[in-house]
Amino acid sequence: MIVIAIANQKGGVGKTTSAINTATAMAASGWRTLLIDLDPQGNASTGVGVAASERDVSSYDLLVDDAPIEDCTIRSAIPGLDLIPATVDLSGAEIELVNVDERTQRLKKVLADHAGHDVCFIDCPPSLGLLTLNALCAADTLLVPLQCEFFALEGLSQLLHTVEQVQQRFNPDLGIIGIALTMFDRRNRLTDQVADDVRECLGDLVFESVIPRNVRLSEAPSHGLPALVYDHSCAGSRAYMALARELIGRLPERRKAA
Repeated sequence: MIVIAIANQKGGVGKTTSAINTATAMAASGWRTLLIDLDPQGNASTGVGVAASERDVSSYDLLVDDAPIEDCTIRSAIPGLDLIPATVDLSGAEIELVNVDERTQRLKKVLADHAGHDVCFIDCPPSLGLLTLNALCAADTLLVPLQCEFFALEGLSQLLHTVEQVQQRFNPDLGIIGIALTMFDRRNRLTDQVADDVRECLGDLVFESVIPRNVRLSEAPSHGLPALVYDHSCAGSRAYMALARELIGRLPERRKAA
């Protein structure tokens, strides 16, 4: 199973939207897909239609109580897409894990022997705390959503520094599969400038597919649906399908789904 963490310590950059819709696109392409919601807000769980009342066992139980991964997994309404949901209990996990041995490796150990899926996406919280660190230690690679604005650009350098530290101390094999530009607005000159700066700095690491600002992307979660299901023909859905195709093209050939 290929494990992809979707992380950026800055909030509001489209992490959860990217996690939901990229996972949906991968499932639609025939990949057995697992989405792990590691954000205490639980927005990824809501976004694929799993209500709070249905989250009897969650990623909290997986990390803190060593619950078997099979017990924590819920089958979503989207064919081929399974979910490990998040509950508000997860907000206390960082404190509870402080004195636990190998606290940064908890998620990695759980996922190491799991063979029920082809690819796993981890939706990380908007911070660089212990939850995100667990995701980075468990991941093969990192997908970074980057909002096309100046402050997001500043935060990227901090994230890249953190990735470097994780590589040195915990997970030497962690790579960055790509930077996805989100909330792109062609009417805004600053948006173009930020996109150009990121491409100039990071080159081919930046995906060609750009996710536009799109009302349908914002509406979909309120219906408990990914945008790809809510309105598959809208600009946002088409952009995420293109991003998923690019992502598949960057995955190692030997580990691609049959």
